[in-house]
This record gives sequence, structure tokens and C-alpha cells, in this order.
Amino acid sequence: MPRYLSLVQIDESTAPAEGPSPELMQRMGELIEEITKAGVMLDTAGLTPSAQGKRVHWSGGQLSVTDGPFTESKEVVGGYALMQCKDMAEALEWTKRFLKVHEEHWTVTCEVREIAEG
Repeated sequence: MPRYLSLVQIDESTAPAEGPSPELMQRMGELIEEITKAGVMLDTAGLTPSAQGKRVHWSGGQLSVTDGPFTESKEVVGGYALMQCKDMAEALEWTKRFLKVHEEHWTVTCEVREIAEG
């Protein structure tokens, strides 16, 4: 069965400074438990804010390291989910359900991509 990576992109400028509400975390926990029991979820996690990250760039034979936050990016990867689904349609259905647990003031985009095997 194919595996899919859902990259959760958030707009840090509009995300609540205090992070997700307890109600959001409860809804997300319930959904993650359901996805796991269905045998779909392989791994998932949120990421620390981009201000705590680094970017490593390779260009022209040279490496450079940039400290976060990454102001040139409106959206940053805020988390991920690694799922094993029968097809892209199933991966999209689970991803849509994940997005719908968020309150209206969140701006969240998920990029869903099949993992190339072999």
C-alpha cells in the first residue's frame, strides 16, 4: 500500500501566539487516535516555531546556514503526518478531516504527496 506525506503548512503571522487551544488539541487527539486505529497513521508530529529552526542551503558548491525565523516565507511547515492509504483519495479524505478540526481563525494548508518507493 502506498505511503503519503501530508506537510502541514501554517501562517505563523496569523497563528495564535499561545498555540492551539485545548479544545483543538482534544479534537486533534481524537482524530489521530481514529486514524491510528484504522491502520493509516504511521507517524505524526508538530514542529517547533521557525524562529527555533535553521535552514541549510547548498548552491554553487557552497553551504550556508540561516537562522529562523524565515521572514521571506509566509507559510512554514508546522507539522507532518505520514500515512499509509489505499490511494490518494483516501489520503485526501483524512487530510480534509484533519484541517476541519481547526478553528476558523487558523490558516492551514496541507500538501499531500505520495512517497516514491524503490
